Amino acid sequence: MTPEQWAVDAPSAADTTPATVDGLAVARLYGQPLFQLPQDLYIPPDALEVFLEAFEGPLDLLLYLIRRQHFNILDIPMAQVTRQYLQYVEQIRQHNLELAAEYLLMAAMLIEIKSRMLLPRPPAAEGQEAEDPRAELVRRLLEYERMKLAAQDIEALPQAGRDFWRVQVVVEKSARLLLPEVSVEELRAAWADVLQRARLNAHHTITREQISVREVMSQVLRRLQDRRFAEFQDLFEPARGTGYAVVTFIALLELAREGLIQITQAEAYAPLYVRLSYTPS
Repeated sequence: MTPEQWAVDAPSAADTTPATVDGLAVARLYGQPLFQLPQDLYIPPDALEVFLEAFEGPLDLLLYLIRRQHFNILDIPMAQVTRQYLQYVEQIRQHNLELAAEYLLMAAMLIEIKSRMLLPRPPAAEGQEAEDPRAELVRRLLEYERMKLAAQDIEALPQAGRDFWRVQVVVEKSARLLLPEVSVEELRAAWADVLQRARLNAHHTITREQISVREVMSQVLRRLQDRRFAEFQDLFEPARGTGYAVVTFIALLELAREGLIQITQAEAYAPLYVRLSYTPS
């Protein structure tokens, strides 16, 4: 019988399949479970190997058998589960001995638990329940299931390189030193400091002094003539009173407006410095 003829006759053969079968289905044909491979149906060995390696290990297979048939994991029917598990291991052993080796240890454990359940249990101490031979297996299955579900939750999270890509922006950095500009607020704070010191040195006398802004401007230029720079506060003479400090401040502003001097600052909140805008010959 060819594979095509067998597939056509499958619906009639499906009528003889019992509603509940303890064996593990090896495949599905037209939606119906296939529990035995037809003798004249050729299946490539590679295809069968893919089916046998669908589980990640003995615990994964055992958990599949229990959950697929809706068994209570706290009350596992050991005879039925052990029979199905051994059928699966037998299929593996016929095609892949290396893969079957790790399943044989679990098979031995299931047979041992089944045998212990058939023997009379030793009497338990008063007030305690007799130890269930399945307790250790149930603990391992529940722990494995929790880890498997946690791994699935982690796998569902977005991953860089798989679900999204990080945006990268290349920024070219210049090696040129950029000095911060002097703001009006910083200039006002420096002037307030000078004015405060001028008040501390003021005399309690009333005098009238004629002070020329142009004359003070010339004095500032002469003081800066032979110097690379001068500190802003050093250009004032607090001993001469508030009036002279005001005129000096106006003179500095006028010189800066005309471009004859520059007021600079090395970094934010650093002292202010005054220098000539041109290089003396």
